[in-house]
Amino acid sequence: MSARCDIAIIGAGAAGLFASIWTARTLRASTSPERQRAGSVLALDGATKLGAKVLVAGGGRCNVTHHAVDESAYAGSSRNAIKKVLRRFDVPQTVQFFRERGVELKREDTGKLFPTTDDAQTVLDALLAAANDAGASLLTAHRVNVVRTNGDLFLVEHSRGELLARRIILATGGKSLPKTGSDGHGHELARALGHTITPRVFPALVPLTIPKDHWLTTLSGVTLPATLELRAKSGKKLQSFTNSTLVTHFGLSGPSVLDMSRYYTAEKLDNPHDPPRLVMNWIPGESLDGLDAFLAAEGRRGGTTLRRSLEGKLPERVLTALAASVGLELNASLATMPKDKRRALATAMTELELPISGDRGYLFAEVTAGGVPLSEIHLETMESRVCPGLHLCGEICDVDGRIGGFNFQWAWASGYVAGCGAANGLSTTLAP
Repeated sequence: MSARCDIAIIGAGAAGLFASIWTARTLRASTSPERQRAGSVLALDGATKLGAKVLVAGGGRCNVTHHAVDESAYAGSSRNAIKKVLRRFDVPQTVQFFRERGVELKREDTGKLFPTTDDAQTVLDALLAAANDAGASLLTAHRVNVVRTNGDLFLVEHSRGELLARRIILATGGKSLPKTGSDGHGHELARALGHTITPRVFPALVPLTIPKDHWLTTLSGVTLPATLELRAKSGKKLQSFTNSTLVTHFGLSGPSVLDMSRYYTAEKLDNPHDPPRLVMNWIPGESLDGLDAFLAAEGRRGGTTLRRSLEGKLPERVLTALAASVGLELNASLATMPKDKRRALATAMTELELPISGDRGYLFAEVTAGGVPLSEIHLETMESRVCPGLHLCGEICDVDGRIGGFNFQWAWASGYVAGCGAANGLSTTLAP
């Protein structure tokens, strides 16, 4: 005989754990004593240990949220739809939730909020304890293979057997960091229950690659503030991010690159015959014309070199590589420098076109772009519009945020709404 429960949460990552907590809390607060029986809320996950993504987030410190979160930090489904979910469980509520569980958060200069312990395990322990205290049961090593409707119930086939549930919450994640369990199988579960997945699903918050023999790779290890600007083939500015930028042996990484990656990929997919350009300004705030004019004025002074004029603007290692890329040396005299060479150097410093060859894929992506459109979900409860009794939350939805805690805040908000919605959606009749 199949085991039974009131609500089954499939996936126990950040969103799934939060959904489990609020499902169980809501049932406990609003139902009869009979409904509080053990096993009424079950969360199933294929991993033997929960919280892998939580533990690696923020370099092992877990960037729980950002001090200022609104819909402008997200892409995918409409921002108005995203806003409706975010406002149901906001940053102050997130801070209060973790404080009540003994986890104090601190704000860093970037606006990111981390636990004062600087240890992601603190965050995971709080989530697991909250789920346990609320009465949710967490089942590890229970990979769900199939979910289908069975009359008024859902039949969940998993690696340990079968389960009948009155309601389901899909919190399986997307396809990013597949080693943690989010391998895209959740998309297939959603499709089988009548949902569509966006035509495009691709890695987001992912490092970008360049050809291995490009001179930029010689600067591997260099980190500095830079501006990345995405431009259409026509020259129109499409997106811009200024933040720490890391040059690596394979290409580019760092916050500015991770934030830009999803917009670059989306634009490339939208316009395969007219791909966008990605340009980098090594000196944020400086313009091509302004730097060119500065160098020209320096040349008119006579007797000055590139090295002397550019000293302090960038590390010498970077200046040497930029100069060499246009056939110059730092000891070159500005007074005798051809205008086209000077202009080429100013361009390399302020509008260097990056030869992007691809990205590092889902293995290194922090989030997935694409998923179940929010237009297929009742935003007040995160219940499916096409499959009554099914709720969805977290990364399986077509919502992806910038780096800095925004994706965790989406997990908390959507998990909260889905958990409360599923619990409140139960009829007064207990499952047989």
